[in-house]
Amino acid sequence: MDSATRKQLGRKIKTLDELYSIIGPRPREKKVIMCHGTFDVVHPGHLRHLMYAKSKADILIASLTADAHIAKAHFRPYVPQDLRALNLAAFEIVDYVIIDPNPTPLEHLRILQPDYFAKGYEYANGGLHPKTQEEVAVLESYGGEMIFTPGDVVYSSSHLIDLAPPDIRTEKLMMLLDGEGLSFRDLYECLPRLSGLKVHVVGDTIVDTLTNCTMIGGITKTPTISVRFGNKEDFVGGAGIVAKHLRAAGADVTFTTVLGDDAYRDFVLDDLRSFGVNVNAIIDETRPTTNKNAIVAGGYRLLKVDTLDNRSISDKIVERFCNDIAAHKSDVVVFSDFRHGIFNRHTISPMIEAIPSAALRVADSQVASRWGNILEFQGFDLITPNEREARFALGDQDSVVRPLATELHRRAHCKTLILKLGDRGILTYRTRPEGDPRTFFVIDSFAGHVRDAVGAGDALLAYAALTLAATGNEVLASVIGSMAAGIECEFDGNQPVTPDNVHKKISDIEREANYG
Repeated sequence: MDSATRKQLGRKIKTLDELYSIIGPRPREKKVIMCHGTFDVVHPGHLRHLMYAKSKADILIASLTADAHIAKAHFRPYVPQDLRALNLAAFEIVDYVIIDPNPTPLEHLRILQPDYFAKGYEYANGGLHPKTQEEVAVLESYGGEMIFTPGDVVYSSSHLIDLAPPDIRTEKLMMLLDGEGLSFRDLYECLPRLSGLKVHVVGDTIVDTLTNCTMIGGITKTPTISVRFGNKEDFVGGAGIVAKHLRAAGADVTFTTVLGDDAYRDFVLDDLRSFGVNVNAIIDETRPTTNKNAIVAGGYRLLKVDTLDNRSISDKIVERFCNDIAAHKSDVVVFSDFRHGIFNRHTISPMIEAIPSAALRVADSQVASRWGNILEFQGFDLITPNEREARFALGDQDSVVRPLATELHRRAHCKTLILKLGDRGILTYRTRPEGDPRTFFVIDSFAGHVRDAVGAGDALLAYAALTLAATGNEVLASVIGSMAAGIECEFDGNQPVTPDNVHKKISDIEREANYG
């Protein structure tokens, strides 16, 4: 849908005051009927419902439940409210569309006082639900009437979405940008602004090793797998790859970490320094450099051998960390927590206090194999947990995603939360004035052909943090970060994403938006 079409259809979408001014008070010359629902994916059952309603009155108002009040399924609404409104406005039979900011349509019924309120036949089957009875009471208070539309065609939007989710990522992106007064030009113009920002990354270094082998077979006397060694590849991971992503984006990066007094120390220092990262390594002779060695055969990871020491760093090293954090006059400070000794309940508070007051504060606490809690990073400007980490932090394995994110945003007291949802994309919450409908938004994944999703969150963290620091705009940060994550998924291995990669991804999506 191009911008001209969106603008034309947008004329049907009204506020409560605008709609009341148009239809006027009762009694009216023209009969008004109102339908209300989620309309997440408009299907034949919805269309039949709307057509029947229109046959009973002169003016049909389609009322939408706002995104903030939809919590009946895990990833709903799938289609954001502005796009759902446009979808309904595209029907000729629909005269006006309104997005209801309330949890129920009762307030709008009281004010608009439609002559009829149309409900699906399923709401009358087996007796009226208490919520439907409340609607009937409001209607009867002014002389309105409830009409039940035929129920011979019934579908479930949630079922249809789960069966085959429609690919509307570009349409959702366009609606989000339009609603924020942004365009693809703003996305392009972000990228040069990332260069030169001073970033201090603090966190656990991990050397990820792939030991590639060929399967020989099993030993008959014992349940032992036998493999032939092929080659071994080492990669800087953990907070180190976050530093490399930031450097690839053009930032001036300082990386403070702990390394052991061993060969992997030299490997890490050589790799990061050759990439242009300023490494501030504190050598702890009592611990090894963290190494995670995956034994791979035939494309399968048979075993992972970890060499590490998860003890907390000493008080002396904590003091050095705090001094280093305070001494660097950074635009952004990133705490990249993998729970291998640097971050814990005793060290986090003094390190947070050491962050320069002018710096943007960013945190990511990963709990793939360790216990970490993103809630320990209170009051940060940006946190980027995934769904599992959010559930761990809140002790909540039952809530659907949006209320989960709402509670995490509230309890973390953060300005911006980007909740990573894997192949579902991201859900961003931001601090806004109370009642603002754009408190949260969803961005679908921009990954094309996925080769290796490992490291996507690191790329998102780096580009979202830089964009937020450069622009102060949560939408731009989320979009650029999500695009970087999508690009990372298309690489083999955890490779740093460059601005050229992101520029090409923006261009590809823009062509898609403009129908090629």
